[in-house]
Amino acid sequence: MTTQPQLSSEFPFTSNYVDVHGSKMHYIDEGEGKPILFLHGVPTWSYMWRHMIPEVSQHSRCIAVDLIGLGKSDKPDMPYRVFDHIKYIEGFIEALNLKDVTLMMHGWGSVIGFDYAMRHQNNVAGLAFFEARVRSILDEEMIALPVKQWRSKLQSADGGFNEIMDGNALVNEVMPSGSLRKLTEEEMQHYREPFAQAGSCLPLWQYVQDLPCGEKPADVVELISRYSKALQTSDIPKLMMFGVPGFFTTIETVQWAKDNLPNLSLVDLDEAMHYAPEYKPHEMSSALIEWYQQHIA
Repeated sequence: MTTQPQLSSEFPFTSNYVDVHGSKMHYIDEGEGKPILFLHGVPTWSYMWRHMIPEVSQHSRCIAVDLIGLGKSDKPDMPYRVFDHIKYIEGFIEALNLKDVTLMMHGWGSVIGFDYAMRHQNNVAGLAFFEARVRSILDEEMIALPVKQWRSKLQSADGGFNEIMDGNALVNEVMPSGSLRKLTEEEMQHYREPFAQAGSCLPLWQYVQDLPCGEKPADVVELISRYSKALQTSDIPKLMMFGVPGFFTTIETVQWAKDNLPNLSLVDLDEAMHYAPEYKPHEMSSALIEWYQQHIA
């Protein structure tokens, strides 16, 4: 097993805020040059990118935003469906006037980013992603066993709501199961902090309800199907990082991407689960930088 350099729990970045649709969205902004926008998934925030930003920002401008309702961004009274996140990220890109942006996406952030990219292809220079939703999940066999287990548990009518809303199960249970490195108590506290107030886990609950499989939720399935079709005809440079065992990216999905996505570069991270930025950030940074310099810079 590869020995990792020392990883810190510190978040040594200046916080920035911008008004989007009447709410403040938090982001960090490091480096200069063409922008790379880092889009995290659920239940994480820009903290997840803390190991990658210092390395990648030596080659480009790196912006890592917190989705609305997550991290240090405001938590307005709203449903927090994926469509809300799409609206706010599109507004964020407009507010910062980002041009020729490259998206670095993880997990649920890929649904938001892919949708934006396929609707604004003239403003997107590149697409980099890990554990991304590149296609619709038609049945449970297209996802890994751990995902099947926690999804079934957290979507149950009798216990899922309380476990997510009161027990913060996505942070306290799912995150540790998705990393090959045991996160320190300090790191876990950083991930728990945004959900300290009563009711603040609503974005997490809605995320679990929006997770698509088969034909439901129909509007989310349609959203992913629409951008997946567009990805198959788009020549925008793409970087797909993957590891084994993945959560949402199985070997079958990697093969599908290889067969169907044009202008695709593949990087095998070897052993890596869902939260690879917490376990193999240096490998991810190196892959991103090399691809970026070849295809974008």
